[in-house]
Amino acid sequence: MRDGEGTDHGNLRAECLGFNPATFRIKRYPYNMTSAASPNALAHAASSYLRSAMHQPIRWHEWGEEAFAAAKRDNKPILLDIGAVWCHWCHVMDRESYDDPEVAKIVNENYIAVKVDRDERPDIDSRYQIAISSLTGQGGWPLTGFLTPDGKPFYGGTYFPPQEQYGRPSFKRVLLSIAQAYRDKNGEVVEQANMVTNAISQAESFAGGRGDLSPAVVDAIAQSALKMFDERNGGFGNAPKFPHPSTLDLLIDRYARSGNEDLREVIVTTLEKMARGGVYDQLAGGFHRYSVDERWIVPHFEKMCYDNSELLKNYVHAWQATGNEFFADIARDIIRWMDEWLSDRERGGFYASQDADYSMDDDGDYFTWTLAEAKAVLTPEEAEVAALHYDINEIGEMHHNPAKNVLYIRAGVDEIARRIGANEQRVRELLASAEKKMYAVRLERPTPYVDKTVYTGWNAMCVSAYLDAARVLEIPDALRFALRSIDRLLAEGWNDASSLRHVIAYSDPKAEHRDTDGVLDDYAFTVIACLDAYEATGDLSYYRFARAIADTMIARFFDAGAGGFFDTPRREAAEEQNTLGILGTRRKPFQDSPTPAGNPAAAIALSRLHVYSGESPYRHHADRTLEVFAGGAEKYGMFAATYALAVVHSMEPHTQVIVVGQDEVADRLYRTALHPVSFNKAVLRFSASSVAPPNLPPALAETIPNLPALRENRSFAVICSGFTCQAPVFDPAELSQQLEAASRPAA
Repeated sequence: MRDGEGTDHGNLRAECLGFNPATFRIKRYPYNMTSAASPNALAHAASSYLRSAMHQPIRWHEWGEEAFAAAKRDNKPILLDIGAVWCHWCHVMDRESYDDPEVAKIVNENYIAVKVDRDERPDIDSRYQIAISSLTGQGGWPLTGFLTPDGKPFYGGTYFPPQEQYGRPSFKRVLLSIAQAYRDKNGEVVEQANMVTNAISQAESFAGGRGDLSPAVVDAIAQSALKMFDERNGGFGNAPKFPHPSTLDLLIDRYARSGNEDLREVIVTTLEKMARGGVYDQLAGGFHRYSVDERWIVPHFEKMCYDNSELLKNYVHAWQATGNEFFADIARDIIRWMDEWLSDRERGGFYASQDADYSMDDDGDYFTWTLAEAKAVLTPEEAEVAALHYDINEIGEMHHNPAKNVLYIRAGVDEIARRIGANEQRVRELLASAEKKMYAVRLERPTPYVDKTVYTGWNAMCVSAYLDAARVLEIPDALRFALRSIDRLLAEGWNDASSLRHVIAYSDPKAEHRDTDGVLDDYAFTVIACLDAYEATGDLSYYRFARAIADTMIARFFDAGAGGFFDTPRREAAEEQNTLGILGTRRKPFQDSPTPAGNPAAAIALSRLHVYSGESPYRHHADRTLEVFAGGAEKYGMFAATYALAVVHSMEPHTQVIVVGQDEVADRLYRTALHPVSFNKAVLRFSASSVAPPNLPPALAETIPNLPALRENRSFAVICSGFTCQAPVFDPAELSQQLEAASRPAA
């Protein structure tokens, strides 16, 4: 089971459901975000997803003691619905079933109904995903669970149709049958629930998975990805096709170290095909969540901040590794979209997602075009060029409306110029004009909902991506916004210097703020973001925040007995007994799905902290974490790509390049140091006056201020590794040679 998705990471069962979503798509209803007289408790919810259901006749409860007390008091099973505001099939089921008064009558008479936002409560979602998958082999969203009054699952599934179709029973029949089974066969139901609960307690224990760390696991995981490479279309596996950013970064790392041209082909083919496909928004920039076909043409149209943050890193790293300017252009374009749509420009912070559709009458219509629509806004010359470039025809790709076309790059400038007998510069001008006009008209269409919730972990990922791109591609605005965002995260999310919140701000500013506990991902990604901010600025306060948050992460999440990190904080024995449902089940997240997994991310954070602090406990906790999974990591293939990157951080020599100076020579040294991609390299810049022990972390304070070059009153760079530094370098060309030598393994 992959976190929150189907048993095969490349097949979202909740969205595919045994049939091809490219050939069957259902429209959804408009979000009702306000209600004068809500029939359920969701009017008081903070989550956008929950509030979108406040109008429904179902007597929904939020997850909490009140719902469980009602189930026990009335001896009713719990109907658990887990979804997200961006989830297409969640809203399909809302419209078809939960809006239906007849369904509501069955639910209200026989169940206590509980609705959960998987983004707001990943701890609930992950556990019930495992449970339902163990029962039925299905996982994803919407997740439909049937629980005993104490929250133990005994049946479930994903999407249930309103009528019997697709080989599935109608939801009404399921509801009535389960209610009858609970009444008439209660003993069997309880026994089944206990068996499932016992099974999931072992689901991610990784018993017997412990082993010694070895670089061989990195190559094994990389080879697993290469075996799944689609040589024709790029990417890995078949339809539906996901981007797998951690896998791409792993392959970029392998290519940068080896120069293997086969690896380069995988990276270039995949990233070019994705960026030229419909899975990339050709007008606004930014990636949709995944492609329903193997050619990257027809996407599921929702856009997630975490997909775009990790893909932004991929394109920056690919530009560093290959020098292909196209990748730098796509990276800048992703930032353009995130700046416009997912950024709180006033306060800092990144919003969670943009939905695929705006109503039940829209199925990607906001993003797609008929030929007539294009011709209506363009001159004949522009329309001709745009139609060739984006493959806009009378018949498009959308089955609900065959006239609708997904925009993707079908023909390049040179090919179009040959076909219409124009010069390439004229074609570029026409394309630029057409794109500008089409985007302006698209902005006038009803717009899919943007969830402005600010999540801690996802924000930290976005901060890291922006900092990476800002430094390498020299984008000062991105640097400033990333720092404003991490400052907000620390000010509003780091609660009294003792814990992190999971949610910094909700989409509805009027919603009552819920002080939700941060999960492991929040801590690990925030430590990494703080270290990235330190490296970008030289401001030691970010390093201190990284240490404080990491220390809290170890204290609250680390399994001192067996090693590794739990996904939620440890609780006192009395608290464990009062835990609702199966939240007391312990998990140690290891697999990427779809974000980088918590345990390897934590190991990366601690390995990096060790390099700056020189304190062995950080390295000890990182290595113990990696050893927990070392014996079985290979069998997870590319779904363990972040684990492989963590092993690289742990076992490969770590390099720090310190640039000192403020003149043009220092600028060139800094640019040279940043350019080669290396996941074990940190680049920092200081003025000569700031290189003093009080302004440096311990490991640097013991070496850098003592360098004789500081007394020469000229700019220089120094490469440090293993807590020792080489001789200073004053020439960018020489620095480049030394960095290249350090990045390649000895023959």
